[in-house]
Amino acid sequence: MAKVEIYTKAWCGYCARAKALLEGKGVPFEEYDITMGGPKREEMLGRAHGGTTVPQIFIDGTHVGGSDDLAALDRQGKLDALLGA
Repeated sequence: MAKVEIYTKAWCGYCARAKALLEGKGVPFEEYDITMGGPKREEMLGRAHGGTTVPQIFIDGTHVGGSDDLAALDRQGKLDALLGA
């Protein structure tokens, strides 16, 4: 199974939607809460090439984008392959 990382903030509906999609597929993920900023936010900015919105999602180190991007991959039938499912 692929390593999935997701940068989130509290009370973020898009974050909740992305996590629900992953949980529905039984995919474990590492979540980094950047609500209060800090070093993980700076890390996200570098990894996401300046992307400032959340969530920012990475699969095996590759940036796949946000919640809408994750959902689009799932609709296109490409997400399961990326996840190694």
